[in-house]
Amino acid sequence: MNSNPIYLIGIAVLVLLVLVPAVKIVWQYQRGVVFRFGRLVGERGPGLNFIIPYVDRMIKVDMRVETLVVQPQEVITRDNVTVQVDAVVYFQPVNATDTFIKVRNYANATSQIAQTTLRSVLGQSDLDELLAHRDRINARLRDIIDSQTEPWGVKANIVEVKDVLLPEALQRVMSRQAEAEREKRAKIIHAEGEQIASEALAQAGERLASAPASLQLRYMQTLVEMAGEKNATILPIPLDLIRQFASALKS
Repeated sequence: MNSNPIYLIGIAVLVLLVLVPAVKIVWQYQRGVVFRFGRLVGERGPGLNFIIPYVDRMIKVDMRVETLVVQPQEVITRDNVTVQVDAVVYFQPVNATDTFIKVRNYANATSQIAQTTLRSVLGQSDLDELLAHRDRINARLRDIIDSQTEPWGVKANIVEVKDVLLPEALQRVMSRQAEAEREKRAKIIHAEGEQIASEALAQAGERLASAPASLQLRYMQTLVEMAGEKNATILPIPLDLIRQFASALKS
């Protein structure tokens, strides 16, 4: 057996040149797509993997969720109101092979799809729907974007419309409208309170009129309250006497 140091070093270098390219470590959040002479061989999962050096090539694809901020888009709603809207999209690759083979830059492609879909969907919606039913619009955006990115192995998990910027003139109009609506509700509530109070007073008057003793007690209580407030002595006059005096005046 040859024990020449140069020979041993040569063998060690040869082993390293063969083994190092053959060993591939795939992290838990990755998937490895393997090609052999440019032809797809298969997909490798996380852990220690071996390939044929200088023959196979492994491309690692990150499978984690990515965040895409859609820049503000100027949109004309169905009721001809011009607004600026931005959104955020949470998406992730679910098929590493399709993500690498079927689209060159899936993040950029998803961004373009999100922008065009945002303008299209909001252009078919009214301003009131955009402001009051944003959850429906978010669901519609997600379904459309997901259906278009599915062939690339990309899934749109969440799509959220963030901010809706209205023209200043429209903001002033909506502010006046909201103020008028609040005043309307306040007047209605006040009128309902007056109606309830008048009905209660009418019922109380009828009960007191049907019970003279109760009316006399209420009269005495009122005199006591008046005397306490003004620190004065008030001589009570019987109600019967007041009634007789009033009848005499009428006659």
